[in-house]
Amino acid sequence: MRDGRPGRGALHRVEVVDRASRLVRVEAGARWAQVARALAPHGLAISSGDHGNVGVGGIATGGGVGWMVRHYGLTIDHIRAVDVVLPDGTFVRADTVNAPDLLWVMRGAGAGAGIATAFESEAMELSRVGHVRPAAEVDPAGETLLRWAEAMDGAPRELSTAVTPASSGARTTAFVTAVVASGEPAVIRDAVAPLLGIGGVTAQQGHVAPYPALLPTEHLHASIGQMPVATTNGLLTGMAPDAARALVAASAGPRPVLVQLPSLGGAVHDVSPSATAFAHRHQTTLVIGSAFPPDGREALAAAWAPVAPHTDGVHVNFESTSDAGAFARAYPGPADTRVTARWRRYDPEGLLRPGPRADAGPGQRTPVTPRRAQ
Repeated sequence: MRDGRPGRGALHRVEVVDRASRLVRVEAGARWAQVARALAPHGLAISSGDHGNVGVGGIATGGGVGWMVRHYGLTIDHIRAVDVVLPDGTFVRADTVNAPDLLWVMRGAGAGAGIATAFESEAMELSRVGHVRPAAEVDPAGETLLRWAEAMDGAPRELSTAVTPASSGARTTAFVTAVVASGEPAVIRDAVAPLLGIGGVTAQQGHVAPYPALLPTEHLHASIGQMPVATTNGLLTGMAPDAARALVAASAGPRPVLVQLPSLGGAVHDVSPSATAFAHRHQTTLVIGSAFPPDGREALAAAWAPVAPHTDGVHVNFESTSDAGAFARAYPGPADTRVTARWRRYDPEGLLRPGPRADAGPGQRTPVTPRRAQ
């Protein structure tokens, strides 16, 4: 890095800029296993993604639901500055003083405004976490999912969880990953205790570990292309019985898809919907559906159809569809107008996104450029 401008290289450096204020600088080409490993000697961490091989740039411009999302918030919530190369080649450092409107759009809708090369973020004080993995039987009516959602509604914000229901024959099991943002055994026990009461818990594994153990360097591998996976998602405001039943059916039907349910709430709700381009601040659960070869979009659409009516919004990091409908779900209400205006300002030719150009009229919104980034 010379004179604050990006230099040559892989753009994967991680630097603690100011330990007292926990300010760190992460280049966009880094992956989260590298970030976790670099920050660990300083007793710092960033909640970001659920796999160490995920790249920084996608999450840090789209949202970012990490293993400690309820304690830390989204990855974008703690970004204080972004180095951006605009489509015309201009380099801009966007912060609250210089180009604050660019900073706003880069935190949640950055894919249509510019190319991020580095982020300055406020990390949190954290060295060790509790990691518990209970498994529970799931009934066709989804009562287990309802009890999980109820437990998370009253859970301390130190606890973040993700549930993956999976079927084997006539049996469906909910595999729960629970992470507690504390290394204190008593805090961990109290935080996860309600999860053990969701019903039919058949297995439980837990331990205290350094945070990088959740995003190990063993995850790292060469990125040689993307698997042709079809993915969609939605956000839930509470877990209704019909939604729980639909989720079980999607994961256990004749053509099941992979269903994942990361918890939200906690610190995510602390941020105003207008503070960043990610406006979804009242929902409690992210629901992700994915279909892998030989299945594809058709199988996903069929499994997702009963789930979709219960959802409220879309997280761009988990959406394969690129159309005006996806844009409207990702950026609802005032966010739609504001994101569209920023994209048109910083990329007037629409070079960074497919579909209608930036001068499209009403009803011809430029589609969101989604990515599978977490």
